[in-house]
This record gives sequence, structure tokens and C-alpha cells, in this order.
Amino acid sequence: MRTTIGYTLESIGYVVGAQGLVSFASQTFFGTEWGWIHKIVDLPSAAYLGILIGGLALVLGGVRTRKAAERQAGV
Repeated sequence: MRTTIGYTLESIGYVVGAQGLVSFASQTFFGTEWGWIHKIVDLPSAAYLGILIGGLALVLGGVRTRKAAERQAGV
């Protein structure tokens, strides 16, 4: 079960992180809005960096959860 949770957190983290990165880059460098986050809320560029960091945290948490389950199963 922990392996499934790890993969789920990791997958969600990749999507959230990618959206944060794309939204930050498009707003900062091109002055346009890409991705789907801007359709939900209107945020400044710095907030999109926070979303990127949140996505990375989900990825790291998912990897740790998955690896812990694999280590525990191997014992």
C-alpha cells in the first residue's frame, strides 16, 4: 500500500511541479499565461515558484515513501 501511495504522490508532484515551472516561465519570460493553474487563480510569478517547490516536495515524499516500503519488504 505504501508503494502505491508513493507512486501516487510522486505522480501528482510531477504534474504540479511542471505546471508551476511552465506558469513561472511563461509569465516571467514571455508575458503570457501557459498551463492550467492560471485558469483557477491569478498568481504572481513568485507564487508559481512556490507551486514548483511544492511539487518537488511531493515527488521527494513519494520517492521516500516508495523506497521505505521496498526496503521494508526486502527485510
